Amino acid sequence: MNDDELMAEVRDAFGVLDPVPENVLAAARASIAWRAPAATLAELTHDRAGRPAAGVRGGAARTLTFTCPGSTVEIEVSPDGRHREITGRLVPSAAALVQVRHRDLPEGGVTARAEPAGLFCLPRVPAGLVSLTFRLDDGTSIVTSWIRL
Repeated sequence: MNDDELMAEVRDAFGVLDPVPENVLAAARASIAWRAPAATLAELTHDRAGRPAAGVRGGAARTLTFTCPGSTVEIEVSPDGRHREITGRLVPSAAALVQVRHRDLPEGGVTARAEPAGLFCLPRVPAGLVSLTFRLDDGTSIVTSWIRL
């Protein structure tokens, strides 16, 4: 028995005695799909939780700013039950396809179109870890860092 055969036997034994849970395998596969290697990463530079206005129902909006060389993404996150509504803008203004990346969403699950003025709205985004991808009309992409909503 050579080393490759021995390792195959060990792998088979672990597969029977202590298999990897299916949800762990699904998360690992999904993490590879989350990559956007050619995109510019916009890092979180400002996070301010708002206070609800007097007499206004609902929770307070949270304001977040992400920056990367040459661009800024400003968003406001408002609670909507188990979901969140994200409104925002790209600075400088640019038209783009905006996509939410979330563990519980299929690719392309929540998308919106940023108008030429850079404004966009993403309703019904599930709570949890989220990243936004912006595919600009000029062919470039911007991806925000992951945040918990």
